[in-house]
Amino acid sequence: MKLRHTILLAIIAVFLAACNFTLAEDVTPPPNYVPPTPMPTMGPLFPASAPDVENGGAIYVEKCAACHGKTGLGDGEQGKQLPVPVAALGLPATAQKALPSDWYKMVTQGNLEKFMPPFASLSDQERWDVVAYALTLHTTPAQIEEGKSLFEANCADCAKNFSNQTMMSALSENDLIQIIKEGAGDIPAFGSKFTDDEILAVAVYIRTLTFIAPPAAPTVVPATEAVAAADAGTLSAEATLPAEGSTPQADVTPEAAVVAGMGKVSGSVENKTGAELPSDIQVTLHGYEHGGDMSTAPLEIVTLEGVVNPGGTFVFENVEILESRIYLAEVIVDGLTYQSEFAVVEPGMTDLSLTPITVHATTEDFSALKTESLQIFFDLANADTAQIFAVYSITNTGDKTVVVKMPDEKIPFIAFPTGAEGLGYEATQDTAPFMPIDGGFAMPPSEKPYGLIAYSSVPNTKEIAVSQTALMPIGGVTVLIPEGVKVEGKTLADGGVQAMDTMNFQMYTAGGLDKNESIEFTLKGAPETTTVNPDITQNKNLLIGIGAFGVALILAGAWLFMRDRRKGNEEVDEEEGDDEFEDPESLMDAIIALDDLHRAGKIPDEAYQQRRAELKDALKRKS
Repeated sequence: MKLRHTILLAIIAVFLAACNFTLAEDVTPPPNYVPPTPMPTMGPLFPASAPDVENGGAIYVEKCAACHGKTGLGDGEQGKQLPVPVAALGLPATAQKALPSDWYKMVTQGNLEKFMPPFASLSDQERWDVVAYALTLHTTPAQIEEGKSLFEANCADCAKNFSNQTMMSALSENDLIQIIKEGAGDIPAFGSKFTDDEILAVAVYIRTLTFIAPPAAPTVVPATEAVAAADAGTLSAEATLPAEGSTPQADVTPEAAVVAGMGKVSGSVENKTGAELPSDIQVTLHGYEHGGDMSTAPLEIVTLEGVVNPGGTFVFENVEILESRIYLAEVIVDGLTYQSEFAVVEPGMTDLSLTPITVHATTEDFSALKTESLQIFFDLANADTAQIFAVYSITNTGDKTVVVKMPDEKIPFIAFPTGAEGLGYEATQDTAPFMPIDGGFAMPPSEKPYGLIAYSSVPNTKEIAVSQTALMPIGGVTVLIPEGVKVEGKTLADGGVQAMDTMNFQMYTAGGLDKNESIEFTLKGAPETTTVNPDITQNKNLLIGIGAFGVALILAGAWLFMRDRRKGNEEVDEEEGDDEFEDPESLMDAIIALDDLHRAGKIPDEAYQQRRAELKDALKRKS
């Protein structure tokens, strides 16, 4: 099935959830109206503090790598599903002309034309951190080291000129190259005789002067050498005797040498099931690190198995406790995987304590769930089919993990509008993490809401009657439609026109719904064509051929699936990647859209060639 406008409305839905709507002055909000989460505030176009590249790398892996790729080449698994290439941040041609302030604005405001939402969950400093990390994706440690040597040998006194965050946030790498060549103000043309590669190396090094300096790599004593020394009954002279003229140090014991660079990771399982847990619960410790090259994603380098003690605690001894290494632990109880939060090794640590892993009893009773709000969006750009998006914000206020089984691929507490064809579900970007299970998912108690999008379609006629039933109580309802379409409904209050980016929507609000109560209204008329972005809503080629949407919407760890009901579960083979396009026509539309964007200069050549080759191969297999 062609969901030409599905991705657009999904991203608009998440964007609206992040917007702070203001009702018209003459409209009183209905009872139980809950205002959406405010959109992230745009701070100054320079960081208040030096960006932390390591923290930015962790954020990038969680929020960005799925689309932009681990090395920033626009080759993330989710990004490949889009009909338009994802920005290749790691390509020198892309990064060298980028202004840090522009990338900061992109992370803050999003870019709906590229299906990128604003990241409301990040603080202002975190947005600068991830921008700083993205600016290193096209560099290498050797290149930075070369630039440092050249810079210190030729313009060591210039460093203070390049530490100004305000100035540096407004300069691209190409701007820095020009300054190195030609000089500027108090900065001499110290690189006028450098080769192009040398100038580039200096420019990428200069950028690092605005970042937090990376910590020095710890010195680790190999355990085998220490053990051998201990077995011999003595330590090496270097370890026991102070250098001449130095201050004597405390004696180093064999035990201390054995654990140099080593330590323990401990944690606990908090049992909230109301019953005794099995005595042989296995606990798995996972360790990740970036390595020396910050342009690569964290890799799992440690996997240790253990057993939870009778008191609910667990300890992993003789574990490498290296600065910036990331650890988490997980247990499986009643078929559900419970995890601790991530913990990062801080400087000087020898012991690392993980947050407790909380295990709850399970239930299939949905009465503990509450829908705080429902937002309904309509895409009427297709002459034949109207797309409907229902965005639910749900909380689990009980003390049990709610297990949701979907034998018929339907969520039992969410109803599609009466008469609409249900198409599937997806998780929103900042949802509390769902737990994957066979044939469904689970929702542990959480202070953070769970976000779900249910999407469906109805015939696009002159009048569209909508009846949305609440299968469990709903705190408040918001309806948004393209400007120009009229809505008639007894319980709806006009919220006025709301502008989002380059699109205008008419907003209506209503109070809460009791269980099995319905909200009914009718849509009449056609959308205005002058207030929407033609690149998004009118150029259908850009929205062709998406078989799985939610790119940039799925938070790492939220594994709620969407399936196209026309595809059988048994159709899993080497051509599975072709399922994002249903037929050759969809593939041809995607190729045409790709060509148009490339001619307009909106796609880097390398990314364009790679994506076009993929589409052509898929077309051959479909033909």
